[in-house]
Amino acid sequence: MIVRIAREGQSAAAAREVRVARWLARENVPAVRLVDVEQPVEADGRPVTFWAELPPQQHGSVEDVAELLARLHSLTTPAIELGYLDPFVRVGERLHAATTIRDDDKQWLNALHSDLLAAWAERPAGLPDRAVHGDAWPGNIVRTAGGVLMMDLERFSVGPPEWDLVSTAVRAKTTGAVSAHEYNRFCAVYGYDVTAWEGYPVLAHARELRMVTYTAQHAADNAEWRSQAQYRIDCLRGRSGPRPWSWKGIL
Repeated sequence: MIVRIAREGQSAAAAREVRVARWLARENVPAVRLVDVEQPVEADGRPVTFWAELPPQQHGSVEDVAELLARLHSLTTPAIELGYLDPFVRVGERLHAATTIRDDDKQWLNALHSDLLAAWAERPAGLPDRAVHGDAWPGNIVRTAGGVLMMDLERFSVGPPEWDLVSTAVRAKTTGAVSAHEYNRFCAVYGYDVTAWEGYPVLAHARELRMVTYTAQHAADNAEWRSQAQYRIDCLRGRSGPRPWSWKGIL
């Protein structure tokens, strides 16, 4: 059994994750499973949840991601409180904490954030809203001896399925982490290419901004990340040639 103890103030998020896990189990979607006890509980003001221990696992493939997303997005939106997707959660906080980037770069990123907030509110119509994973990449869709399953359920919400698809598209079109062949297989398995949607640039730029601000925030505490943070900023600002670039993974 795995016992997860969250930070103070995360009780609502823990309860939502429990609701999601129970819903996925009812729908027979392969995912991490809860231990069958009443939860979450609180310990010294911190929410505690209990999970079945997983067997050894490795990152899934982009085809695995596509397969599970197609299954997830085919489900009727559950009658549980999930909240609506916010693609920019914590972006402002990350920019505030990014103390090692230049002032002009921070101003530019803040302006981009504002522009994307407006564009998100006016985005073109797309696929019908569904329950979305929120952070669907091969690190969260893993393969075990028993098959593929979904992990890290804390970003679940209701929103456009395109948000889940954009994660892989950006890894193909922006960061160079997914090859053209792999991306074509992803689209074939899922049955849709999100880059053909006219709203793709808005969601792709939002995902890129999240990736840049995550790196910039943590570069303040890790000098090894500072060159990567600056490189990502330079890419967005047009200083490093056209996409795809070669962004290194940040752990």
